[in-house]
Amino acid sequence: MTQTSTSLRPLRPIPQLIFGSRWLQLPLYLGLIVAQGVYVVLFLKELWHLISHAATVSEQQIMLIVLGLIDVVMISNLLVMVIVGGYETFVSRLRLQGHPDQPEWLDHVNASVLKIKLAMAIIGISSIHLLRTFIEAGNLGKPTSTYTEAGIMWQTIIHVTFILSAVGIAYVDRLSGGNTGVSHKAQAHPAALHD
Repeated sequence: MTQTSTSLRPLRPIPQLIFGSRWLQLPLYLGLIVAQGVYVVLFLKELWHLISHAATVSEQQIMLIVLGLIDVVMISNLLVMVIVGGYETFVSRLRLQGHPDQPEWLDHVNASVLKIKLAMAIIGISSIHLLRTFIEAGNLGKPTSTYTEAGIMWQTIIHVTFILSAVGIAYVDRLSGGNTGVSHKAQAHPAALHD
């Protein structure tokens, strides 16, 4: 009884203000939705460019345009992860339980899971950029080349840094998590230890 009455008791003004300040993030997430709309327009523009010039462009140019489309899709996926996961984690519950379109990863989302997923998405985006760079690397030294050897080297170093950072984040998260997952399962299902 006392626990229920304590949980229903209204917050004092200062804690209520501090806790309510999370709603200041709402315009940020709405802004990301607008940014995603801009990416949809960019995708359609690039797709139209591909369709309208399909007969005149080379295979390499088609490949670069397709990689650009994939890049836009991956950035859009990253935006969805940040919008949905960030809002659910830091602002308010979306209450999607039972909804047929609820993302599977949203069931167990928290700050550390979101951080790892974002790191993996950034590595995917970086991989696409690096692949595009390697495809265009054949033009190095030509006047039409948009890349230099130093630029390609730095892109590779940055990509490797992203990978090492993601591995580091996952490792630290695993260390900080410890064996809590096992102990929670054992508490919920004591028979699981004997299987």
